[in-house]
Amino acid sequence: METSIGIVKKSQYQTSQWSGGTTTELLIYPSGSSYSERTFKWRLSSAKVEASESVFTSLPGITRHIMVTEGQIMLEHENHYNKVLDTFQQDCFMGDWATVSRGKATDFNLMLAQGFSGSLEVCSLKAGEQVDINLGKEKKVTNVFYALNGDLLVEIDKNRFNIEEKDLFHITQSPDEESVMLRLTNKSKDEAAVIRAVISEKAL
Repeated sequence: METSIGIVKKSQYQTSQWSGGTTTELLIYPSGSSYSERTFKWRLSSAKVEASESVFTSLPGITRHIMVTEGQIMLEHENHYNKVLDTFQQDCFMGDWATVSRGKATDFNLMLAQGFSGSLEVCSLKAGEQVDINLGKEKKVTNVFYALNGDLLVEIDKNRFNIEEKDLFHITQSPDEESVMLRLTNKSKDEAAVIRAVISEKAL
């Protein structure tokens, strides 16, 4: 398997209603799998929580990572714990927990089926700033970069990709290839925020 690279434009996203507001699917794996039928291995989405109180859909067998990108919410996990999330703070919990959200916010979501692991982090870049990221080569892994604010230039070797605000760039590496170095540049006049998701299949 060779390294695969893709860009998803914001015009390609699919938005739907849920009990607390709207959710926008950004990327789902495998391609063509379905959230509603629970055939996905992992899924990235952004949700707008518009109700002051909402109940999360039960998702047995799914691990959930949620990062707030605007606003504040409190997650109440029955018989587990409560957690307040401000901007760029996150929580990880099991999808079959009874979870209630209180407050209004926009968040970034990573859902993982059994056999997959992942993480979320945010990177802030000043106007014109560059950052080099070594993507490693230990195993098959997908790196996703979501341009939350600002426009980006992504460079890999001699390849250049222009990523506009709210677009998504993803790269999946084969474990038998050389380590990949990726450079991010903020093309905007203001500070840019980039959310990075790293997703890998667990070793058997």
